[in-house]
Amino acid sequence: MTKKTIRLLMPQWQGGNNPNYSFGAELLAWLAPDNDQPLIHVPVQAYDGIPLENENGTYGRKQLLEQLEAAHHIIDAYKPDRIVMFGGDCLVEQAPFAYLNERYKGELGLVWMDAHSDLGRIVGYDYGHTLPLGNLMGEGDEEFAKHVKIPLNPENVFIAGINVQTDLDTEIIQRLGIKTAGTQELMNGTKSIKEWIKQSNIKHLAIHLDLDVLDPKAFRSLLFANPETPYEFSAAGTMQMSGLLNLIKELSEETDVVGLGITEHLPWDSINLRKLLGEIPILNK
Repeated sequence: MTKKTIRLLMPQWQGGNNPNYSFGAELLAWLAPDNDQPLIHVPVQAYDGIPLENENGTYGRKQLLEQLEAAHHIIDAYKPDRIVMFGGDCLVEQAPFAYLNERYKGELGLVWMDAHSDLGRIVGYDYGHTLPLGNLMGEGDEEFAKHVKIPLNPENVFIAGINVQTDLDTEIIQRLGIKTAGTQELMNGTKSIKEWIKQSNIKHLAIHLDLDVLDPKAFRSLLFANPETPYEFSAAGTMQMSGLLNLIKELSEETDVVGLGITEHLPWDSINLRKLLGEIPILNK
């Protein structure tokens, strides 16, 4: 029986409090290979120039919750077997992965490819995109986590490419027994992640790809590679694109990949070129 696959475009920016995430998501969807999978737009409130309010520890909480519910409504209407998400910030992953875990009766496996765990709140950094994996496991923000009907089983979660861990991350990872592997380990071989798939009997797998798992010195369309802002690259990922592709291909051979989310795309050259074009008089007459 043919499985139904849908693509979602959710240009959410509020989770990272950065309007550029919207353009990054739209460009991702445009760049992806064309096929017969329907592309559905999840409505997102566009940036109107007014700064987001910090609402109970999260900037733009009201908008984020409304957009989360909109994503759930769309997914529930289509009832797909597989979901591809082209997203802005990482919080867009909550609705599709929560749905897929329900669809596969709480047995969904999830590989979280990210330089960060996204498990817990970072003190002084009140942005929703730091919490999606925590929300999916019932560990994050209570108001968001209640939208997850079946929390992910910690045994079915593998964090790949992690490069930065807070004390809270470490505590949650150790308490729940979540498997992790850094980029260097995975580039030396994928034995650990393949063994996890077999040991956990992962029949259906979702993959979260935060592009910040990549090395910003090699791939420049990342938060940490903003040419106008000096960033500490130690907070970024170190994976190379060839290694990332090989890893995704190997995972696709090991089990049935039913979900893929790609997030946090910030194409600085295109962003800055768009700004330039927007100021040229003849183009605005």
